[in-house]
Amino acid sequence: MEPSASYQERACRLPGAVLWTKPALGRTGAARAGLVLPDGCMDLLWTEGRLLVAGPDTRAFHPGPGLRGPWAGVRFRPGAAPALLGVPAHELRDRRVELADLRSAAEVRRLTGHIDAAPDPAAALEALALRLAADAQPEDPLIRAVAASLAAGRSVAATAETVGLGARQLHRRSLAAFGYGPKTLARILRLQRALALARSGVPQAETAARTGYADQAHLARDVRELAGLPLTALLSS
Repeated sequence: MEPSASYQERACRLPGAVLWTKPALGRTGAARAGLVLPDGCMDLLWTEGRLLVAGPDTRAFHPGPGLRGPWAGVRFRPGAAPALLGVPAHELRDRRVELADLRSAAEVRRLTGHIDAAPDPAAALEALALRLAADAQPEDPLIRAVAASLAAGRSVAATAETVGLGARQLHRRSLAAFGYGPKTLARILRLQRALALARSGVPQAETAARTGYADQAHLARDVRELAGLPLTALLSS
């Protein structure tokens, strides 16, 4: 999520997850809502009367005029959400779907009503995420190792060797867990590392070198392809 004055994050009681909120926007709010950039994650979302799931993105998502909020979300770390939701990540790639499409409609209506009525909907959504995690199979440590390796900037080949998988096995496991293959995940996580450095004031040429790009032009191309905007525009937003 691209930050804004009204968007807030706080620690989530579910390990590795982030709890975020965004208040309702006015009539012109959709133009100010900000981009949601690819980050390798999936989110469980609440807005009044609805529970949704945001799948893993391969490109920037632009909130439309019907998505003014208010919103609360639990952002799961890469690879964690499919076990909780019971659906392979690649089936939700670049999609926002109703939770009722994945679980019992009656159950989702009950859960939605409970969160709508809660004094703190974000806390109620967090509690739902904790219940889903408690009912799910334990998170696959191999998938966590893959995500950690790629997030640290290691190559796909080195990651496959570390976790003891062949290229085809790693690709198949990655599709189910992350929504795309390891090369795409590595590219997205590299973008996030680069944005974090650039936002901290590191010059773009140094950012490119420190995050594994061939040069500053390579960084600029990757940012434009994944975010749809030049790096300077993202940094000034």
